[in-house]
Amino acid sequence: MIDLARATAVCAVADIPREGGVAALVDGVAVAVFRTHDGSVHAIGNVDPFSGASVLSRGIVGSRGTAPVVSSPMYKQAFDLRTGACLDDASVSVPSYDVSVVDGVVLVGGVR
Repeated sequence: MIDLARATAVCAVADIPREGGVAALVDGVAVAVFRTHDGSVHAIGNVDPFSGASVLSRGIVGSRGTAPVVSSPMYKQAFDLRTGACLDDASVSVPSYDVSVVDGVVLVGGVR
């Protein structure tokens, strides 16, 4: 559950293309915010742990099984947008964040 009083407004949900992402700074941390084909919004860390580059917001959004994922534009590892878990290497993950849309504005909260 997101704490709306402590959440950061990052953009209008309409600013995020379906099947796309945007990068935002939340409390000084790079966060990647995505909107999936069904309109769901997710937020995970933007830094690809394999390359160290802040690029996940520019990855390819899709699904693997029932999991919504982003594939890194660097080495193509897939990250579950719900949890931040790397589906190609169980020992690796990125942080996932609470996210909510209120009156058309995307709010990002703390790390889950």
